Amino acid sequence: MSIRWKLSLFLCWLAASPTQAQLRLPRFIDRIINDTASSAESRILVLPTVGFAPETSLQVGVRAFSLFHTRHDTTVNRLSEVVLSSFVTLKGQFSAQLENAVYTDQNRYFLLGKAQYQQFPLLFFGIGPDAPAELPILVESQSAQIRQRFLRQIRGNWYAGVEFDYQSIWNVELVVPNGRTLAQQIGQAGGRTVGLGLAVVYDTRKNVLNVRRGAFLEVGELFYRRGFGSDFDYRAIVVDGRLYRPLGRPNRVLAMQIYGTVQRGTVPFYSLALLGGESLLRGYYLGRYRDKTLLTTQAEVRWLPFGFSRRFGGNIFAGLGTVAPRLADVQTRNLRWVAGGGIQFLLLSSKDVYLRGDLGFTNEGTGLYFSLGQAF
Repeated sequence: MSIRWKLSLFLCWLAASPTQAQLRLPRFIDRIINDTASSAESRILVLPTVGFAPETSLQVGVRAFSLFHTRHDTTVNRLSEVVLSSFVTLKGQFSAQLENAVYTDQNRYFLLGKAQYQQFPLLFFGIGPDAPAELPILVESQSAQIRQRFLRQIRGNWYAGVEFDYQSIWNVELVVPNGRTLAQQIGQAGGRTVGLGLAVVYDTRKNVLNVRRGAFLEVGELFYRRGFGSDFDYRAIVVDGRLYRPLGRPNRVLAMQIYGTVQRGTVPFYSLALLGGESLLRGYYLGRYRDKTLLTTQAEVRWLPFGFSRRFGGNIFAGLGTVAPRLADVQTRNLRWVAGGGIQFLLLSSKDVYLRGDLGFTNEGTGLYFSLGQAF
């Protein structure tokens, strides 16, 4: 049965089963948003989800997550999260993902990563900062990825350790529209990438889903080699820096991020750095621009919540970014901008977790997003 049929049957079940869905759902949601459990208590919560993004259109699924402090210690141990999510979309996409950001007792070890399977058609506009918006190529494929960082506290808020990245993509089909030609792409037939490397992290955040004060810095380098089982040889360096500060009042937060990726070698087109999506330069389609080098920066002011409301908040954001084949080729004329804002709703008061709806504006159009937790 196709994904579109599964999604249609699910929506019909919601519409035709008021006693099982429509009547029980409000009470189910009420128990979650009015949860009075201690912030130190570990619980597994399961939520039906509805989301939206330019890459997926409407998506319907389920999310199960556990937010907890190791040994129930909220004074020292940071909030950990384990999230299992799955969804189908009106575009025939399917995704299942397990994410983890787990701190052990005394924050001695930090395990950060994800495992994901996707049947996820996406648009491919081309490579480079001048990729045309017209006549994008549809890339249909199936993929699986496991990426994990195993980090040990070395001093204070500094962590260091090893990083592992495995990705496989198969059943790749490129649907080229009339009037568009496509040169041979590296990885066009699919393949496997396996990378090993090192990562250094500085982290003073307490709640990774909604940081109100703190800083995060990650510098990592991964080597993808045939000797590891990879079909492609290349190297990738990633820098991710974030800073969070209250603005005068406890409910008002300034969040800033700089993010960069530099790759060298034979990189398959599906592993190139991607500009856009719900977390990085909202407003651009995920992968609207892609290349071996990506540089971005963004800032956001958050009201969590508004002063006149107990649960509703909001945010405004702006960002700049670009891609290039090499770091030396980055040019200011190729910078792309985004600006926008959104509304937030306090879903889990005991864990300080918000639902977010954002509208991002670019010189190429707008993007609408609904998601759980902050963008960064």
